[in-house]
Amino acid sequence: MKKEYEFSQARRGAVLPRDPKKVRITIRLDGDIVEAFKKKVHQKGGGNYQTLMNEALREHLSKKQETLEKTLRRVIREELHA
Repeated sequence: MKKEYEFSQARRGAVLPRDPKKVRITIRLDGDIVEAFKKKVHQKGGGNYQTLMNEALREHLSKKQETLEKTLRRVIREELHA
């Protein structure tokens, strides 16, 4: 590592521009839910747990004709096989 770095042209802020289709929100989730998504991302070899949550929500909404019972049974089966 260098002893000194040149920051005269540096800018503060996000490294990547934000996606205009995304909406920033504040949400409170159970810790075990967040940890489960983080664990799944780690098992997949990396990524973003928030993106994984977004995909799970999108999948759930696309299957809106499925009853809650069927959804729960499917999720439990998936988790038992994981």
